[in-house]
Amino acid sequence: MYQYTVLRLLLACFFLYFAWPYIPEAVTKVERIFWGGWLGFFTLVVGANLATLFQMTVPPVMEQKNREQKRSHNY
Repeated sequence: MYQYTVLRLLLACFFLYFAWPYIPEAVTKVERIFWGGWLGFFTLVVGANLATLFQMTVPPVMEQKNREQKRSHNY
């Protein structure tokens, strides 16, 4: 179920689409720190989701398929 990974990547790109015009307008030090932190978090989110998409890491628990084995109770 890598649809969640693709959806998270699309959502992150959607947020970047709206934030990109405001990033060059940062003048004060506080604004630059905020946008630097925001871009750092963005790269972490994109990197983690790409690693999951390319199967470099184990997917999150909610995305793992449950493979329940039938257990027989033969005594």
